[in-house]
Amino acid sequence: MTHHELWVTRLFNDYLAAPANAVLDLLGQRHDPRYPWSDWMVCEIVVVLFIVVLFAYLRGRLSVDRPGKLQHVLEVIYDFVHASAEEVVGHLGPQYIAFFGTIFLFILCMNLIGIIPGFDSPTMYVMVPLGLAATTFLFYNGTGFREHGLGYLKHFIGPMLLLAPLMLPIEIISHLARPLSLTVRLFANMFAGEQVYLTFLQLTKVVVPVIFIGLHTFVSLLQAYIFMLLAMVYVGGAVSHEH
Repeated sequence: MTHHELWVTRLFNDYLAAPANAVLDLLGQRHDPRYPWSDWMVCEIVVVLFIVVLFAYLRGRLSVDRPGKLQHVLEVIYDFVHASAEEVVGHLGPQYIAFFGTIFLFILCMNLIGIIPGFDSPTMYVMVPLGLAATTFLFYNGTGFREHGLGYLKHFIGPMLLLAPLMLPIEIISHLARPLSLTVRLFANMFAGEQVYLTFLQLTKVVVPVIFIGLHTFVSLLQAYIFMLLAMVYVGGAVSHEH
């Protein structure tokens, strides 16, 4: 039985198998030593490298007087994320814009890389959305503790101590359901979108694939925005003094 892998994954398995095997062995993960790299791992690394190179390139070309097209695009994204953070989180929102902007661009690039022939969208593999959801869960709870200290635990017991036995399990279940909701939403939408796109790409040649490329791009933008928006909602609830 042949092992299916992307061309870029094959390069990683051919030339970088040793470090991957060492890490997986250290973590006690069962794997085929011939194929330690998975498609989603490699595509995620490619996205990270792309973002790092993009911003390294842009940093040396930032200009107040003569901004380039790329700078204009990223400034629009920054203004959009900044305005959304202020609207959803409140006056504390801009403090966390680095996280919101990073999560938005990272997910967007991972969603869109699947359009490029020879690559897969890492977000259509459940491990990636799960990792993003777990990171968001830890981040918003961390911001809650940083803003309120141990007083953040009052969020879980309700407005009255008398209601604590009822509210505590409800709140715990509600918060634990958030990573699951984030994971399923991103994974299901991107997996379905990728399968539809690939199916029509195989059936037709030019016109219809262009339509579904546009649809896939729209879904990619929408899912990145929804994930970021929900992260803002969770952070807003964690840092809110009124809540």
